[in-house]
Order: sequence, then C-alpha cells, then structure tokens
Amino acid sequence: MNIALLASGKGSNVKNILSHFQEIDDININLVATNNPNSPVIQYAKDFNVDSRLFHRKEFSKSGYLLQLVQCYNIDLVVLAGFLLMIPEEFVQNFKGSIINVHPSLLPHYGGKGMYGDRVHNAVLANKEIKSGITFHYVNENYDEGKIIKQFEVSLSEEESLNSLKKKINALEMTHFPQIISMLNDEQFQA
Repeated sequence: MNIALLASGKGSNVKNILSHFQEIDDININLVATNNPNSPVIQYAKDFNVDSRLFHRKEFSKSGYLLQLVQCYNIDLVVLAGFLLMIPEEFVQNFKGSIINVHPSLLPHYGGKGMYGDRVHNAVLANKEIKSGITFHYVNENYDEGKIIKQFEVSLSEEESLNSLKKKINALEMTHFPQIISMLNDEQFQA
C-alpha cells in the first residue's frame, strides 16, 4: 500500500507513522505534503528519505491538483494527520474510501468545521465530559462526517486540564494511528 501523509501542524503523527513503517515492506510512505511552511513535516520526510511537497491553499483548491499529485506517486491511501484544509469535493469523489482522518474527539461529538486541536479539548472540558477520545474516519465532502472506522476512548477526571487531556489524546493517536493503517492495509489485500 502506498500512502500520502497530509499535515498542517507540528507533525507528531507524521513522524510516528514514518518511523513505524520505515521497515515494513508492504506499506510505503511515498509522500508527505503540507500547506504550512513552518511545519517540521518537511524535515521529517527528509529524515526518512520520503518525498515532500509544500503547497499553497490556492494551489491545493485548484481542480485536479491533489488528484494529479496522488496519481504521480501511485497513492492508495491518503492519511490526514492534523491537516486543516477542506479536501476538494472532486478529489473526495474520485478517491472515496481511500482518505482517512483522525479527529481528537468521539464523533459525532465536537466535530465539524472549525473544531480541531485545543478548540475540541476546551469544548470537552467546558462540558465536563467524563470521557473523550479519538475517531478514525473516512473523509467525505463534509468535515468529520465520514463513516467511522474505529474509536478509542479515555476516561477524564474532574481535575482534567487542557494539558493533561492533550497528552491523553496524543498518546491514543501515537498508539493507534499505525494500527489503523496496518488494519486498512490488511483489509485491502483480503478483498
């Protein structure tokens, strides 16, 4: 399976995925792409000898740009790892069932446009939730509304802080992101 990783932020998931799959023969990370010139993911890609692309929002939203990019790299699965731009509808329709995202809450709660990172965690804390978690889902034309692949939850205490919640969510992502990719790879070859 050939994978493209798209990220907008610090790239901790990108680094984890690159590291995890560097020695696995049937899963190849062929491309790391970002819209953020300050993101360390470009350097992570270099560190693991993976091609990288930096693009601008206008370029990304152009019809066919992303499709051309994934075709060029023979990509089977696009993994959104902290990627904040809306995926163009044309691309979603052409690549349906082959784009996944991780969201830092138990969807359908705390999802949708503008709900990412600390915004999600602050909403969870403000509502005094007793649990939170992460959701892996397929990407469709709407933010965080694609079919759920799997969810992982964590209990929250009354003393939970933004920092402690972020650490719990990050730990879930670090553990389960590679597992989900491996699971999807296994399912692809069972079909």
